[in-house]
Amino acid sequence: MKRTSIYFLLSLLTCWFLYAQEVSIIPSVSELKITSKGYWKIPSKVRVFASSESENYLSFFEREIMINKKIKYVKNEEASVVFKKNPQIPQEAYVLSISRKGLQINASTDAGFFYALQTLVQLKTFTKNSNALPYCEIYDQPAYRWRTFMLDSGRQYQNIATIKKYLDMMAMLKMNVFHWHLTEGLGWRIEIKKYPSLAIEGSKVANGPEQQGYYTQEEIKEIIEYASQRYITVVPEIDMPGHAEAALSVFPEYTCFNKPVTIPEVGFTPQIFCAGKPETINFLKDILDEVCELFPSEYIHLGGDEALKDNWDQCPDCQHVIHKQGLKDSHDLQIWFSNEMAAYLKTKGRKAIFWDDVIAKEGNIEIAENAVIHWWQYRGRKDQPLKKALSSGREILCGTNNYNYLNFPLTPWKGYKENRTFDMQDVFNHNPSRVDPSNPLVLGMSCSLWTDYVVQEYMIDRRLFPRIFIIANQMWYTGNEQSFEMMKNKIEKLKPWFENKGYEFGPGLKSEVPEGYKWD
Repeated sequence: MKRTSIYFLLSLLTCWFLYAQEVSIIPSVSELKITSKGYWKIPSKVRVFASSESENYLSFFEREIMINKKIKYVKNEEASVVFKKNPQIPQEAYVLSISRKGLQINASTDAGFFYALQTLVQLKTFTKNSNALPYCEIYDQPAYRWRTFMLDSGRQYQNIATIKKYLDMMAMLKMNVFHWHLTEGLGWRIEIKKYPSLAIEGSKVANGPEQQGYYTQEEIKEIIEYASQRYITVVPEIDMPGHAEAALSVFPEYTCFNKPVTIPEVGFTPQIFCAGKPETINFLKDILDEVCELFPSEYIHLGGDEALKDNWDQCPDCQHVIHKQGLKDSHDLQIWFSNEMAAYLKTKGRKAIFWDDVIAKEGNIEIAENAVIHWWQYRGRKDQPLKKALSSGREILCGTNNYNYLNFPLTPWKGYKENRTFDMQDVFNHNPSRVDPSNPLVLGMSCSLWTDYVVQEYMIDRRLFPRIFIIANQMWYTGNEQSFEMMKNKIEKLKPWFENKGYEFGPGLKSEVPEGYKWD
């Protein structure tokens, strides 16, 4: 071979390699290979083969990829776009190929096809011609089964359009579980038809901006359907026994002493559901009946965090149950209470999720077998909940407050002091929630946006972006190790695209926070 030919070949390979490096897709794909120089130009009339013409991913394909194209679905694979089912490909994974023949996507699930299309949408942003796609092959699969985003609608009420905005964000970032925090001391946000005053009155107990309002069951069904079209499961959180002041202000008979309940402006109080009254247990089971009717999710989150036991320690009803059940103390009583709720969910074929508080102390009894532990309190308990859950054979969802609580700002704000701040380099380098995903007991990773201290709708974006990109990448990416600078460059290149879709960015690094920056 002539020397000039070798130089040309090396130059061409270098260009392809650099192009592959330059393509900024978040979360990153596992493997991307530029197969040859050039692009497949999408024709004005496109023949498409798919096993079904009614799948949700095809609606997205037509709306976001085949803009202004005439689509004809055909019955054989002699088409320019082929969606081919392959049961050998892992759940949610996909293989994507763009060549002179056109586009082919192989996947074992509809979600896999959908995630391939999300990759294509971002891939299109790096072509000069939005009507063309580069010749390449991509293999991609998620690291974790659950890739969860939690939004706190209990402290602050968000409009339906805002909820949908973040479901769209989740879809773009290949997240698949929306953890919807619906009840809190500052508001009860879910309509329960058996107890209508719960939402009507319980949603109005706080007086701050955007702290009043609830979701009707029809609106909740709308959100569930919108999420399912994006291959997202909605997991509701109904807090018990703590963070319940809003509900108990409407039904004080379910407290320990039947006294009027005060609503905390911030934080929480010992005013929690009385575990010693059978009436309280029945009341909560009635609520779970309607929650399970509404939400098809196999998992229902029952909270369980920060339940102060002051009243339980003095309540004769609670002390009677402790004695009768042979419990050690009020912490054992919470485990007994949680097991009662988990057992009830089991009769409906469901599993219960509890915050790691329920296993924080040693007791006489263990948490139910159908219980999942949600590890959050790293700042206070380090990895003790993780070790305890795994050693007891319980599934665990990892979403610690270092560094997956995106309400923590980059610089101090209100109740967030310096030790409760972090930037995207912190989460890239030091995220304890990155637990080995190959362990079958590791359900997945979560990130949370709590709305403490009146985080209103207009404040949410700047807390999420750009740090959520690092977390989403950790949830999904299974390829070779990446540097922080590589991720930072990807984020900078994709920033205009996300801003064009209506998402506002805050600073990403502490060094980038302007002097006098206001988080509100």
